[in-house]
Amino acid sequence: MTIPAMESERRARHTSQRAGRHIGGDADDNFSRGFSALGSLAVSGVQVSARATDLASGRVLFSVDDHVVMPTASIGKVLLLVEVAARLADPAFNGYAILDRETADFVGDSGIWQHLQAPALPIADLAALVGATSDNLATNVLIRTVGLEAVRARTEALGLKRTALLDLVRDHRGPDDAPQLSIGAASELTWLFASLARGEIVSKEVSQRVIGWLSLNADLSLVASAFGLDPLAHRGADHGILLVNKTGADGGVRAEVGVLRGPRTAVTYAVSMYFADTNLQTRLAVLDGMRQVGLDLLEYVH
Repeated sequence: MTIPAMESERRARHTSQRAGRHIGGDADDNFSRGFSALGSLAVSGVQVSARATDLASGRVLFSVDDHVVMPTASIGKVLLLVEVAARLADPAFNGYAILDRETADFVGDSGIWQHLQAPALPIADLAALVGATSDNLATNVLIRTVGLEAVRARTEALGLKRTALLDLVRDHRGPDDAPQLSIGAASELTWLFASLARGEIVSKEVSQRVIGWLSLNADLSLVASAFGLDPLAHRGADHGILLVNKTGADGGVRAEVGVLRGPRTAVTYAVSMYFADTNLQTRLAVLDGMRQVGLDLLEYVH
């Protein structure tokens, strides 16, 4: 799953020379700020994968090792949300069912259901919790309900070959567990989010439902930290900026995929970082690199 750091830097330099510009306008939008940051991270040993495309034309604006499979932590939960949305669109499925949480479902870290008194919630509410706070407990209850195999089958039916939700969320991963919660390639993740934005995943109804859940996401700490949005209230356009995104974070993993719309145009993007999270300085450098990519994206759409 790893690639040499210098190779990642070389590809970053190469792709920066042919990066896209605005559709119209005279601005020099070559994403040099983001490429410089990604190149520096690659030299320091961080594995980098990134891609951005113009939503309207599909033109690739920049790419760095975008076909490399990377650990993506919670981003794979989007695939679960697609399956849940497809079930809710099926009249034969009991979309009003109230799901109980069980002892085996409990897991720490992200999410708020573990801190609430309600022992059961409707399916759509659990999906909203996943979209808003990447709720791990809600994720496990939904996986238990629809089945991980169904999520995998849906993923394959969408044509995704390098992107997958591999497992339940676990506090600790043993030798018999999947090594990562999810994996993904930036090329496939940008396609997935562009297709969701256009209403092409399963159906328009399913796509819009997933987009609605993801629009609640409160994590704007990575690429989206550059967009100046209110983390708790950004479902509507703010200064012409509209964002739908999903992030993933784990030990040595930071990843984000999203669709960013602005006054001039819109982009879909994915950035993944895999690094030795041994000190705070390294982590902060990764976060700053992702923000630099975000600043370039903001300039492109605004």
